[in-house]
Amino acid sequence: MTADTLTTIEYEVSDDHVATITLDRPEALNSFDDTMAAEMEWAWTTIREDADVHAVVIQANGDRAFSTGADIKGGTSWFAKDNVWNTFDPGVTLSPKIHHRVWKPVVAAVHGMAAGGAQYFLNESDIIIASADAEFFDPHANGGIVSALEPIGMLNRGVPLGDVLRWALMGTEERITADTALRLGLVTEVVERENLRSRAHEIAASIAARNPVAVQGTVRAIWESLDMTRSAALQNGMAYTHIGNQPAEVRRAQPRRNDPPTYR
Repeated sequence: MTADTLTTIEYEVSDDHVATITLDRPEALNSFDDTMAAEMEWAWTTIREDADVHAVVIQANGDRAFSTGADIKGGTSWFAKDNVWNTFDPGVTLSPKIHHRVWKPVVAAVHGMAAGGAQYFLNESDIIIASADAEFFDPHANGGIVSALEPIGMLNRGVPLGDVLRWALMGTEERITADTALRLGLVTEVVERENLRSRAHEIAASIAARNPVAVQGTVRAIWESLDMTRSAALQNGMAYTHIGNQPAEVRRAQPRRNDPPTYR
């Protein structure tokens, strides 16, 4: 598989060391099927192994949706097996961190509908920004289906319990707007639709211009801390400062980045 043979996503790496994944099934509201799952696995593996990639943007084509989750009609056989004990969490394939161990920062740019399984792309992103027309909801309850993996990932991000439960239990009738998502901490910034992609790339490029080893150590230490006690997380993080930081005399000899600050 190569970038030229992809059919459900687009993949490119720019000169500023930012890889961009674009979900490209707009006719199916960017829902994921067996093919997209295989291509996302290729993308995350490629990103992890490519030293020229320092940061990532994930975005989507089409006017209506970032993603509406699993395409039940289009194919979910990669994770839904005839033997239920062989069925596994589709986030293993679709998400960057826990399985693929991509410690390069991921910036997600959400527009339109982000429904149900779209959270697999978001829950392990490092920074999520949204356009003003974004809306987050969970259709599982409408079909009488257990919603567990996506909301657990939202809890892990720090979205308040009561709001996660409303999202998971009230179906398509209640939707989290971009402004509410900002208030809840699900997203960190809301922009107009026409500025969404450029702003996501701007954030990713700013991070990509920094020491990639230090950045990846920071990302890894923070994500791993979520599964640890505070004392274990601090000990682990301390070890990473020794592993990932260059000696003081080397750091002091290098120019510091001190661009003018921006405020949010």
